[in-house]
Amino acid sequence: MSAPTGTVRTARPVRPPRGGAGAPARRGARSVLWHLGALALLAVVLYPVVWVLGGSLKPGNEIVGSLELLPTDPITDNYERLADGIAGIGIETFFLNSLLVALGSVAGVLFSCSLAAYAFARIRFAGRNVLFTLMIGTLLLPVHVLLVPQYVLFQKMELINTYVPLLLGKFLAVDAFFVFLMVQFMRNLPRELDEAARIDGCGHWRIYWTIVLPLCRPALITSAIFSFIWAWNDFLGPLIYLNEPDKYTVSLGLKMFMDQDSLADYGGMIAMSVAALLPVLLFFLTFQRYLVEGAATSGLKG
Repeated sequence: MSAPTGTVRTARPVRPPRGGAGAPARRGARSVLWHLGALALLAVVLYPVVWVLGGSLKPGNEIVGSLELLPTDPITDNYERLADGIAGIGIETFFLNSLLVALGSVAGVLFSCSLAAYAFARIRFAGRNVLFTLMIGTLLLPVHVLLVPQYVLFQKMELINTYVPLLLGKFLAVDAFFVFLMVQFMRNLPRELDEAARIDGCGHWRIYWTIVLPLCRPALITSAIFSFIWAWNDFLGPLIYLNEPDKYTVSLGLKMFMDQDSLADYGGMIAMSVAALLPVLLFFLTFQRYLVEGAATSGLKG
């Protein structure tokens, strides 16, 4: 009786790590270079912010032409002068006006653009693709092309020196960017949700309000953040349509520091610029996690 024979396995040669012995050193060098580049880019981005913060703590005659970024002897006179207002108008007036325009823009964008996006994303109707293409095409139109006809229209309607020209378009879904963002988000929602709601007797309005909108919260908050920041920082619109100083927004209030008494109060202007940054910064920090989530799930990612 012969002994059972087993298969003889030969050991495979051990391969050296890919890249050789110097690979970890090269990866470490690339990591260091990447971090140095990121820090350099961060310094370039943050330089204007640090300059403004430092300039708000300097006397007006030391702001322009000074080489030092932060003052050696900081002062608070620039902020104290803000309490006196500008040309007899308290700065709280400008902030309240900007808040009215910004919040009105947010409300208009969320309501009108979400309705338009629901129609494009969830309702099949004749000419839908053509209308959607035309809407996206409006992103290519420069703002200055429509400026004169819009001004003539509002002037004939006697709406100049009111906030209607600044807010009316927000309630008519003219911001194609926000419509596109919401359409891309709504298209990712399962169609079965609509079908189940129709079986229960829901119409389009009920589906839009109770099902689609709650699920689109990241896209809605992303649109709210962008519309708030753009409306708060808008300078051209208020400059064209607002004539009385007591209706000016913060951006126009900053301009008044350059015009009063034919002198430039750089200290007060920069101090008010810092104060104007705070609402936008707080609004962004409150909803930043939704901004990332909305951009990552609405077709804007690369």
